[in-house]
Amino acid sequence: MPFFSAPRLLRQFGAFGVVGVIGFVVDVGVVWLCLRLGGLDPYAARAVSFLVAATTTWALNRAFTFRGARPEAAHRQWAKFLAANAMGGVVNYGVYAALVGGVAFFAAVPEAAVAVGSLSGMGFNFTASRALVFRNA
Repeated sequence: MPFFSAPRLLRQFGAFGVVGVIGFVVDVGVVWLCLRLGGLDPYAARAVSFLVAATTTWALNRAFTFRGARPEAAHRQWAKFLAANAMGGVVNYGVYAALVGGVAFFAAVPEAAVAVGSLSGMGFNFTASRALVFRNA
């Protein structure tokens, strides 16, 4: 299957976006739980939430977005997904940390900073996921 097909690319990007919204809800929910019920500081809460959200999005992308990808053991693909998306995660977390640490609104409402951080890493993550993890999808 060719790497570039406009209709397939648009479908995948749309599905990736829907999965991203679900991941965002998971991300915010875990941040909220860690902050309000777990007593973690905003930085630790965000680290936990990112791992949970990344695992959720990997599973959904594997099942739906890139379902035609070359078969691979789940644990290996999960590790590749986390590694391939690490740069997007660094951008995501960096934006989050800068906002929480430097803008009063985001310090008071860290969950809002999750949204900005998540959007900042999306384009990179789609490209890395498609090219490096879910190949031939």
